[in-house]
Amino acid sequence: MRPLTRHTFYGVAVSRAASFAPVDVVARTLRVELTAARSRRGGAAPRVLDVGGGSGTWAVPLAADGCDVTVVDSSANALAVLRSRARDAGVDAGVHAIQGDVDALVDAVGAADADLVLGHGLLEYVDDPAEACRALAAATAPGGAVSLLVAGRFAAVLSRVVAGRLAEARQVLVDPAGRWGPDDPLRRRMDVEEIRTMVEAGGRLAVERVQGHRVLADLVPDGVLEPGGAGGDPLAELEDIAAGTPPLRDMASRLHVLARRPS
Repeated sequence: MRPLTRHTFYGVAVSRAASFAPVDVVARTLRVELTAARSRRGGAAPRVLDVGGGSGTWAVPLAADGCDVTVVDSSANALAVLRSRARDAGVDAGVHAIQGDVDALVDAVGAADADLVLGHGLLEYVDDPAEACRALAAATAPGGAVSLLVAGRFAAVLSRVVAGRLAEARQVLVDPAGRWGPDDPLRRRMDVEEIRTMVEAGGRLAVERVQGHRVLADLVPDGVLEPGGAGGDPLAELEDIAAGTPPLRDMASRLHVLARRPS
């Protein structure tokens, strides 16, 4: 058996043998989207807007892939880390930091300009997630896409049960916001239908894909996988299937939605 190593792919640590393909359906989905955006722009750099992108977990790798990335975040400290990481990676010319929040997004960056808008880990914290979705749509160019990563309700139920916290598990299941109590660090968790309904309300976005983020990959202990060989990576292939297969998809800790603004 080949030794397993830890790799970082768009900010996600992945345990796999060196020959394995990256096990991250979200990152690969975004790469497909950005390839299409580059084609629409005649080879020019795709314009990416990362709202709440903080210290650049997604922005810096995207800039390294040749995108022009603007990060909007309310934290000055996080943006300072972003600038430092971008300089260290040699992509500071392609990363632009703006201090602000989603409530004034169009004022900060303008309307209908981005080929891809990221709202990863955003809807769990904002005051009004429906209004946040409208702001993300307004910042997206016609034909562009919005990518959301949202904490999943059912994964939190299972994690509470495994921890023996049955009252909290029940609360997550029945609470409208999917919270387990007043000390819950998240303001809300959602299921697939809640996210789809919210994103498509108002008709400015149409959901194209819903998938679980790392549904099975993070459950596999280090050191137990055999390399896939010439036939490919069996974990990546399994993850691809599970990511879009209910109910496995619905039990992912984070749900990924890709929605399109009509041309």
